[in-house]
Amino acid sequence: MSTPLSERRLANAIRVLAMDAVQQANSGHPGAPMGMADIAEVVWRKFLRHNPVNPAWPNRDRFVLSNGHGSMLLYALLHLSGYDLSLDDLKQFRKLHSKTPGHPEFGYTPGVETTTGPLGQGLANAVGFALAERTLAAQFNRPDFTVIDHFTYCFAGDGCMMEGISHEVASLAGTLGLGKLIVYYDDNGISIDGEVGGWFSDDTEQRFKAYGWQVVRVDGHDTDAITQATEAARADTAQPSLIICKTIIGLGSPNKQGKEDSHGAALGLAEVELVRQVLTWQNAPFELADDIYQEWDAKRTGQAAENTWNERFKQYTEAYPELAAELKRRLAGDLPAGFDELAQGYIDECVQKAETIASRKASQNTLQALGPLLPELLGGSADLAASNLTLWKGAQGVQTQADGNYVYYGVREFGMTAMANGVALHGGFIPYVATFLMFMEYARNAVRMSALMKQRVIHVYTHDSIGLGEDGPTHQPVEQLASLRTTPNLTTWRPADTVETAVAWISALQKTDGPSALIFSRQNLPFQQRTQQQLDDIAKGGYILGYEKGALKAIIIATGSEIDLAMQVYQDLEGIRVVSMPSCEVFMQQAEAYREHVLPKSVRARVAVEASHVDYWWKFVGLDGQVIGMTSYGESAPASDLYAHFGITVDGVKQAVLKVMAH
Repeated sequence: MSTPLSERRLANAIRVLAMDAVQQANSGHPGAPMGMADIAEVVWRKFLRHNPVNPAWPNRDRFVLSNGHGSMLLYALLHLSGYDLSLDDLKQFRKLHSKTPGHPEFGYTPGVETTTGPLGQGLANAVGFALAERTLAAQFNRPDFTVIDHFTYCFAGDGCMMEGISHEVASLAGTLGLGKLIVYYDDNGISIDGEVGGWFSDDTEQRFKAYGWQVVRVDGHDTDAITQATEAARADTAQPSLIICKTIIGLGSPNKQGKEDSHGAALGLAEVELVRQVLTWQNAPFELADDIYQEWDAKRTGQAAENTWNERFKQYTEAYPELAAELKRRLAGDLPAGFDELAQGYIDECVQKAETIASRKASQNTLQALGPLLPELLGGSADLAASNLTLWKGAQGVQTQADGNYVYYGVREFGMTAMANGVALHGGFIPYVATFLMFMEYARNAVRMSALMKQRVIHVYTHDSIGLGEDGPTHQPVEQLASLRTTPNLTTWRPADTVETAVAWISALQKTDGPSALIFSRQNLPFQQRTQQQLDDIAKGGYILGYEKGALKAIIIATGSEIDLAMQVYQDLEGIRVVSMPSCEVFMQQAEAYREHVLPKSVRARVAVEASHVDYWWKFVGLDGQVIGMTSYGESAPASDLYAHFGITVDGVKQAVLKVMAH
């Protein structure tokens, strides 16, 4: 019988792969992979339940590298354990179109669960994973069958702990008691600027204990201690666990370990050779002995674990056929059978009611109508449910009901949004989260990440303009709509009434290749009458709401609360067309012939009106056009006074139309 390889040698395989790949790219971060290699060896070889042959196995444990700059740690682990990531892929580290980009990116590399790099957000994603696992388990497990049962493991560094988002999500994870979340903190005391003691002196242990976490301190290079701490963490399913691992960054580098020199740059050829001597590593770069691969290979054990689960799920299917079918549907991300027809029925109901209400209320009504059809909805608001109107009659808080469908996130916009990204990535849910549009700014980078990863997250933003009134410019959004509309993969909707609100929600639910932002008003919006063709065209993002009387002379483009202003001008002037543009991005995706039909190039007399920043609209009106909107921040006053003060009025729009027509 052959003698098992030492754990240190197996960890050293990670160190040399990371070191060599960064050196070949002459770019990257070798220090974290070299410092965390011993922790990674324990977690991945002793505890992580996964199947490299099927990275999408539903009941796999989730692993998140929150300190994503150490990406070669993850790539080395995936390669060694048997994922479809070859040595040639490692050699292409940080090269164009490679499977090993500079930071881990979801969708590029088999086994990468989430895109990480913006520090702290991976930790937030991990909290979302753990929340999704617990909620899905409560909804589908039965006393005689456990089909959802996995852990979430997360590596995090000093930067993750310093970022404010870590406070938000760690606090909520403790409050929720997400006991199957285990975080390993790489406490190496070094960041890019040097020793962190001068700017990061928190008592992290006491901080997390105050959040309600189990906290254990270990030597991050003592595999027995790491093993015992992990076993203790897995045993305590009532609270999340933080394992603080004291490590040496760049361990094995005689001249750079323990220093910032090893953090964010290649070690250099001379130092790489010295590392090989220190580690007594005989192999050339990117060469590993067969026995290393044999010890690391997780394909056999992973397939066995999945086979066991598959057999259990087969028995579950026989005992609970409807539940099994529903779980399959939700994990596949499919909407329920007949959803489109039922959704269309709700649109017809909105037409019949013809209500004049705030679009935030119309949003709540839509949730009330569609929510019972969608058990996969997992919603929440940043302590603004009564204002965002995200609660509906079927909403049950996960804080008090394990199989609930609503999260009271508290005042944690950034953490909430990044957690929702984790929920979406986990599968089985369509998350929606809400706050005031102005406070999207707190969550901005997490919104960007949901777009970057093309995740179906629905961002609900209410109080969409200066129309919120007396709260003043701190709460009145101006530039936020432009920011959202210019975000790739994100679809933004600003509906004008109940019907457009219903279409916006339905479109967001049907979209599977990216997030949506739904922008709703505080104030009431008049219902707009439409023909059947106009109703059908709403889903195209832009359509003709008011057809010109006689020859077409000018076009008014408007959204949301400003549609009513445009329609009043339309009633006064001949030859005017009103285009409602609830979603500019969706409109621009339509066929050129349709866009020409709505906005003919021959008509250069155009006016756009929206109580938001004017700059976005010039691409639609051209330099010959006019834009009525905001070029400054707002003021504190009633909404009607503000609209008059900033010239967003019927007369203001009318004068702008007359001006462009005169040219």
